[in-house]
Amino acid sequence: MEFNEYQKKAWGTAVYPNKGNNVIYPMLGLGGEAGEVLEKMKKILRDFNGEISDQKKEEMKKELGDVLWYLATISTELGLDFEDVVQTNIKKLASRKEREVIHGEGDNR
Repeated sequence: MEFNEYQKKAWGTAVYPNKGNNVIYPMLGLGGEAGEVLEKMKKILRDFNGEISDQKKEEMKKELGDVLWYLATISTELGLDFEDVVQTNIKKLASRKEREVIHGEGDNR
């Protein structure tokens, strides 16, 4: 599936107050879902000595899918093409690697 196709399908499943004019709601959801990914990893570290079983991978996959859904929905709320978001990110990272500034701080390295 292409990123823009995913974005359209994700938007079709979105149900929340003032959809189409409410970027805050999916941003808060993204924070919550990212927290769930971290929580799952914390429990894997605590209960399974950091070993990620196939079952835990499946659980993580679902949470990562929720993170992806929120990223696509935020992009839609902002009027951004999800494919462009993805391509811009890869270009930025490739440029940093090429210039050997992948380590460090700041958005404009």
